[in-house]
Amino acid sequence: MAREIERVRLGQIGCGTVGSGVVRILRDNAADIKSRTGCEIVLERIAVRDFADPRYVDVREEMLTTDTMSVISDPQLDIIVEVMGGIEPARTFILEAISRGKHVVTANKALMSSHGGEILAAAGEKGVDVAYEASVAGGIPILLPLKNSLAGNFINQILGIVNGTTNYILTRMTEEGINFSQALAKAQALGLAESDPSNDIEGKDAAAKLAILASMAFNSRVKLEDVYAEGITAITSEDISFAGDLGYVIKLLAIAKNEPDGISVRVHPTMIACDHPLASVRDENNAIFVHCDAAGELMFYGKGAGSLPAASAVVGDVIGISRNMLSGGRMVGCTCFYDKRIKDMKDVISRYFMIFEVPDRPGVLARIAGVFGDNQVSISSVIQHGMASQARIVLITHAVKEESIRATVAGLARLEDVNRITSLIRVENNGAEEEDD
Repeated sequence: MAREIERVRLGQIGCGTVGSGVVRILRDNAADIKSRTGCEIVLERIAVRDFADPRYVDVREEMLTTDTMSVISDPQLDIIVEVMGGIEPARTFILEAISRGKHVVTANKALMSSHGGEILAAAGEKGVDVAYEASVAGGIPILLPLKNSLAGNFINQILGIVNGTTNYILTRMTEEGINFSQALAKAQALGLAESDPSNDIEGKDAAAKLAILASMAFNSRVKLEDVYAEGITAITSEDISFAGDLGYVIKLLAIAKNEPDGISVRVHPTMIACDHPLASVRDENNAIFVHCDAAGELMFYGKGAGSLPAASAVVGDVIGISRNMLSGGRMVGCTCFYDKRIKDMKDVISRYFMIFEVPDRPGVLARIAGVFGDNQVSISSVIQHGMASQARIVLITHAVKEESIRATVAGLARLEDVNRITSLIRVENNGAEEEDD
């Protein structure tokens, strides 16, 4: 039932990079937002950790408080916007806001990937909305399209470049021929990487985002702990050069597949063909490639982070909830109505790119091929490069279980003919995973 509401009042927790962007958008676009929503949206109170913390937008002093609970408990506020980050105390604050009948908008990927089920269940019981579009890929609309526009589809695969820092690093390594450390230093100089970049370069940030994407796309709860994560620190200029020679580029991909025997969710460096749509995604941009049975192949592309892109998604969620308040409706709540098996990484099927160094003497290739054969791993292509007294073997396998490739690597490590294995990178086929002939 439609209601007459002249003003929707917001309280915000946090006013850092994203929070400052929210303040700016609500202030600068106030007239348009009112016209599009049907009511005025006003940010009335902001809880901050310390009054002395830097902010990137002017905020009236009387709006600020260090008492977060006073914002959450304010009976005049309709929506709480959480942009402080981290799991605690953000989880406690959000659950408290829900218990008081307030709607919540959050950009918190760590929280929603770990405790999303708990938070959405609490919101459902209380009859309030929780929206979190900004938790994945910043300003790129992806969660609402998955939940609403593509609700009539069976989504069988998601491939995503969802971390701008690592994509920038790999782009610089590819285009400038520099090594990982040099590319990381460039990212840090531009503010694209933190002084401690481990969350990005080890794949943890992308894993949190993938857990949220997979839960929504496959209608089955996937938690951060379910996602296999491997970072880009071991990628070398040599890997990138050989990949290019073979017609591939290397990206840190977030991969989720909805298969008959369960869901596979993994983040790792991946070789993809140069003609794949994701191969052309450069620098800090993000892109998410979705494969559906009815809509076919779709790609969502844009800025995946930053103050205004992420704040754009937050404000969009605020507007959506405000419209529901006027109409008497609600957002679609939790849609994880299945309980699908999460596949162990050892059961995942992929192709593999490998580089290893061996003595340059007769019979070596035959003995190496024997190790592959013993583990039922078929080789698709192989190149041998001579290097003084040793040779470099570069090969790509046919599709095989991860368990088999791990056994092969262990067997090669025991072989006297193998000096060292320098690279092992997964290879992704275009479209859905294909079995090799």
